[in-house]
Amino acid sequence: MMLPPPAKAMGLDALEEQVLVALVQAASLAAERSNAVVRGAGLSPSQYNVLRILRHAGPDGLACTEIGARMVTKDSDLTRILSGLSGMGAISSRRAREDRRRKVNLITEVGVALLQELDPMVHEEVTASLGHIEASRLRELLALLKKVGGRTNR
Repeated sequence: MMLPPPAKAMGLDALEEQVLVALVQAASLAAERSNAVVRGAGLSPSQYNVLRILRHAGPDGLACTEIGARMVTKDSDLTRILSGLSGMGAISSRRAREDRRRKVNLITEVGVALLQELDPMVHEEVTASLGHIEASRLRELLALLKKVGGRTNR
């Protein structure tokens, strides 16, 4: 009995590869619109991400390594990103109360105001990208993506 040629030999990718390509393409297209809003405000998507992370961190702030662990995409030069945000007055840093050797970063009123200005516009673009999908399907997709990412909550 002769076995059929592997999918790759027939020019077809494995299902997992097809899913990965579709996932990357969908993520790129969905992010494109909101990234344009963020760039229009003079921020990179990574800077916007850091501001959102620090807004949720509260008054204790976060160290650079903690911010890096929460980033949507891993950026190799987080120090440069933080420096740029600090130069804009959007974040500040101080020594941690519990360990003076540790430096923490905090969002400032300027950073909060910037996010408040961007939030509705980013939400509008995200809704334009994903709003045509039923909420139950979005929840299902979120659960699947968290499973792919090995994350159960976030």
